[in-house]
This record gives sequence, structure tokens and C-alpha cells, in this order.
Amino acid sequence: MLTETQVVPNSSLASEQDIRSASAKTGLRFLMAAISSMFFLFFVSYIMRSQISDWEALAQPWQPLADSNQLLINSAFLILASVFLEASRHEFGKSALGFSREFLWLAGAASLVFLAGQISFWSFLAANGFYVQSNPANSFFYLLTGLHGLHVVGGLCALLIAGYRLSIARHLRNQESARAAKLSTDLCAMYWHFLMALWLVVFALVSSSPSTYAAIAEFCGLSI
Repeated sequence: MLTETQVVPNSSLASEQDIRSASAKTGLRFLMAAISSMFFLFFVSYIMRSQISDWEALAQPWQPLADSNQLLINSAFLILASVFLEASRHEFGKSALGFSREFLWLAGAASLVFLAGQISFWSFLAANGFYVQSNPANSFFYLLTGLHGLHVVGGLCALLIAGYRLSIARHLRNQESARAAKLSTDLCAMYWHFLMALWLVVFALVSSSPSTYAAIAEFCGLSI
């Protein structure tokens, strides 16, 4: 039986697949741009709201992010998921797709651990009285981390599709199925790199000090 590295598709099929790949990646870039714009508006609102006197930054000594170790651990798992997806992409050049599927599932597992860690931290906040309504900073924290978590859940749905296509590609061992699986994995990797970068910005923002917010507001002309 021919392997995927031995099958040479005709030029018209290859051209159609290239167009499909380019279109899918362009669509994903537009989606990421839209998500970035939404979060940017929330970031601006966050900085502006932080300049009002009733704001209590979450990184102050009596606030929950005075110790941010839990969120640091969560961040490490999301970074690990991104690394696993990049490794999955590079396995496609090997015989029988290498360990691409295994790395894909590891990325999914690391992402689930990230989400579990986020839920655990939200539970900690609620158990210790840090409710949405008790402090504007709490509201923004739940909003930003919750929205980011929902986008991770959406990415996991795409990851399941990529895993299914990888299973088909391993079974059929033809060029067309391998290219479809690689496209899905490439899209997942792009999205996870984006989610990782977005989370690092969110984490840096919510764990900053009041003086940092004041300096950013002054620099951007957002002081109230």
C-alpha cells in the first residue's frame, strides 16, 4: 500500500487544496483579528475603570492575586499545549504521520488541565467572598478569563475534528486525507498560539499593580 509520502496528486487537485488551505487560514486570521478587537476594547475599559476610586486591584496584598502561583501553573499548561501542537505539525513529514495524533491529544489534555485550573481558581474566589459584584476588578477578572476560557472550549471542538481527520489519514494513507488532517492541525496550532499570547496579556493585565494601571492610563490618555 502506498504511503502518503509516495502519492503524488495531480496538479489540479493540489491547486484546489492549496486554495482551500489559504482560504481557511485567511478566515482564521479574520476571526483572530475580531477576537483581538473585542479584547482590546475590554482592555481599554479595564484601564479606564481602574482609575475610579472604588477599584481594588487584584494584585494588592489583601486581594487574591497577591499570590498568582495558580495562574502561573495554568499558564504553563496552555504554553505546553501550544508546544505540543507545534510538535504535531512537524510530525507530518514523517512516515505514517509520525506521532502527530499523539501530540495533538497531549495538546488537548494540557488545554483541559488549563481549563480545570481556571475553574478551580474561580471556585477559590467564590469560596473566599471575591464575588462579581464585590469589586469592579473582580467583575473584569471573571469577564476576561471567562471569555478566554470559552474560546479555549471552542478550540477544543476544532481539536476533536483535527484528531478525527488524523485518524482517517492514518487509516487511508493517501495524500488527500493527509493534507486535510495537516490543514486542521495547522489551523489548531495557529489558534492555540493566539490563545496563548492572548492569555499572557490578560494575565499580565489582571495581575498588575495600581501604579501600573495609572502609568498606562496616563501614557494612553485614559486618565479620568
